[in-house]
Amino acid sequence: MAIISSKKQPNDRDKAAAPADKVSVMAQAVSQAVSHGKPEKTTILQAEPEPEERSKQEEKIRPQCLTEYIGQKDLKDVLDIAIRAAKSRQEPLDHLLLYGPPGLGKTTMSLILAQEMGVKCKIASAPALERPRDIMGLLISLQPGDVLFIDEIHRLAKVAEELLYPAMEDFRVDIPLGKGKSAKMQSMSLPPFTLVGATTRVGALTSPLRDRFGLIQRLRFYEIDELTEIVLRTAALLKMNITQSGGEEIARRARGTPRIANRLLKRVRDFAEVKAFREIDRDIAAEALQLFNVDPCGLDWTDRRLLSFMIERHNGGPVGLETLAASTGEDAQTIEEVYEPYLMQIGYLSRTPRGRVATAAAWKHLGYTPPDTHQMTLLP
Repeated sequence: MAIISSKKQPNDRDKAAAPADKVSVMAQAVSQAVSHGKPEKTTILQAEPEPEERSKQEEKIRPQCLTEYIGQKDLKDVLDIAIRAAKSRQEPLDHLLLYGPPGLGKTTMSLILAQEMGVKCKIASAPALERPRDIMGLLISLQPGDVLFIDEIHRLAKVAEELLYPAMEDFRVDIPLGKGKSAKMQSMSLPPFTLVGATTRVGALTSPLRDRFGLIQRLRFYEIDELTEIVLRTAALLKMNITQSGGEEIARRARGTPRIANRLLKRVRDFAEVKAFREIDRDIAAEALQLFNVDPCGLDWTDRRLLSFMIERHNGGPVGLETLAASTGEDAQTIEEVYEPYLMQIGYLSRTPRGRVATAAAWKHLGYTPPDTHQMTLLP
């Protein structure tokens, strides 16, 4: 007579799914706790990109240490002091918030910080951290001293942001167990780490999150000589033959942003290779960038279209934002956040209580003669 046992025997699949280390056990516990005990197959977010996911060319271009990082002198001086002090105390860096326009090197700086401290850097994007288990899995995977970089941190979900509070202050994470009246909170210790947050809208951060950063630093736009040095360095890494004047011409049209400078350099390289030019000088760079509708002041086709519309249709303004958007076919938010900042920075556009106004410099740049009575009233 065969005896049938009710005890389930482990099969090969169960053995393979068994957690191999402590981190895996904690990750499974977090996943089950957050999903209120529901059996769900989850994958803890791997914030650090796999090698094949990274652009080899981009990694080659990025500076690897503070001495290679060009520009942002004030920021480098502050971080150099912070790194030396943290190393002398054998502690991780204080939490750092970097803010400023896109393309100025916030991600690069976080990678450099990890390199200088001799630790790993895990990269995540705030919009991808939608559920509590995403941020929990990311936190418990950190090793002592690691740098956690969260891009666009102002877009962090409210629940994920609240989970960061005890993690940043006390290096612990509170895991909810159960739900309803029987729900309990269990604390899990975390190794000391450094959170580096990056944002283009520092005003959009809540005060509790912003106040928990020990260092808050702004990245500024780059000068032409700094961008020229960046262009020449990138050209050397890409094995391009470019003159000093060619680098200056590209830097002048890069809108004060290294990312744009490197992008324009690659387009000029394509032009030079197709035209069989052995060396990129000022004339070749100018001809190539003119082909791509980037003028000597860095304005593209859309920038000139906005200014031309204001001058030709409304005598330079004032023009409302919604009128500009409807007439040019561009989204109002895109005009306000993408095109206007640079036009205002170089003095071609002003915001007044009645709308946008094209300045006399914009009239002259586009080949128009500004009226004698053309005046601007800046916002207080």
